[in-house]
Amino acid sequence: MRKFEKSVKLNNVCYDIRGPVMDEANRMIARGEEILKLNIGNPAPFGFKAPDELLNIMQNNLPKTEGYSDSKGIITAREAIKKYDEKKNIPNVSIDDIYTGNGVSELITLSMQGLLDYGDEILVPSPDYPLWTASVTLAGGTAVHYICDEQAGWYPDVKDIERKITPRTKGIVVINPNNPTGALYPTDILEEIVKLARLHDLIIFADEIYDRLVMDGKKHTSIASLAPDLVCITFNGLSKSHLIAGYRVGWMSISGDKSNASGYIEGIKLLSSMRLCSNVPAQSLIAPALDMLEETEKLVAPGGRVYEQRECIVNLLKDIPGVSVVKPEAAFYCFPKLDIEKFNIHDDERFALDVLRKKKILFTHGGGFHYETPDHFRIVYLPEISVLEEAGHKLADFLADYRQLD
Repeated sequence: MRKFEKSVKLNNVCYDIRGPVMDEANRMIARGEEILKLNIGNPAPFGFKAPDELLNIMQNNLPKTEGYSDSKGIITAREAIKKYDEKKNIPNVSIDDIYTGNGVSELITLSMQGLLDYGDEILVPSPDYPLWTASVTLAGGTAVHYICDEQAGWYPDVKDIERKITPRTKGIVVINPNNPTGALYPTDILEEIVKLARLHDLIIFADEIYDRLVMDGKKHTSIASLAPDLVCITFNGLSKSHLIAGYRVGWMSISGDKSNASGYIEGIKLLSSMRLCSNVPAQSLIAPALDMLEETEKLVAPGGRVYEQRECIVNLLKDIPGVSVVKPEAAFYCFPKLDIEKFNIHDDERFALDVLRKKKILFTHGGGFHYETPDHFRIVYLPEISVLEEAGHKLADFLADYRQLD
């Protein structure tokens, strides 16, 4: 019965991000109204296309990928991932430590189901990518949210992490680069998290799906590279960096000292086998894609589309009275803040609904990312600059005289 209660809680979690605001947007669309969707990180609707060479490779491989593969994935894909992990200095990863999945989302859920019993706790950032909280809850565990500090560039508050570790804590989730804030964590912060994980014998779950979408000449450090003596599970994929979100191709690598995690790893193997295998045609893209990073690098360099769209949206937001934003260094999201007193904000979901109804722009409110203070929302800056400019002007017009009613 208590596990059933946890599944009810999961429904509430999903409701936060897919509930009233999305329902209203769908009703408006059904009435023929045109909605600008700045709520989901899906490149395809905004004119982004995967490299033609990659698509040709998949097409040519289709006749060879009609059957099931090994449950962990085809050898060529896992060999390419191993090589990529070595490039990122992720230690002690063999072919057998790598699992492909139908996107990272499937593997996150699998990793939690293999680990958690009722009452176990996982430390998850706030704000978070909400699938992490949902997957922890679905597996019978409890997501304990630690603070990412906006005043410190949205970096994790290591002292808050330490305060929230209990005898029930099994692991810590680190989303770097971060969704929804776009923050890129410095090495010293990652090292402090590793120290806590080492002290309390925690598994590190590293969500690094945006590690190739880093701007301003910055470099991404994989936290697993700093923890050769710990069990780390690193998640990555091609959906964002290679613009093929619908193909559902991701992977996870188990690194470090696995000597005391044999039972957990056996559980992961079993769960992987139960779903037979991941999308085999998409797996055929992993090896060539990881040798094909030039197009991604162009997107995030000055003059590249993602870089210039980031510059555009940050400047637009900074020009709106009562709005502030920490400039993102990676991914394609920003997480602006509203002045609570100026706008009398006390319900961020109502704010998102009001903008949707009056300006036909769809944002995700901060509460959808388990951020408690009702004064943030996430913008996906994937549309072209002309569209972002129009959206920015509409938002400024909306906020010019906006105050929530008590």
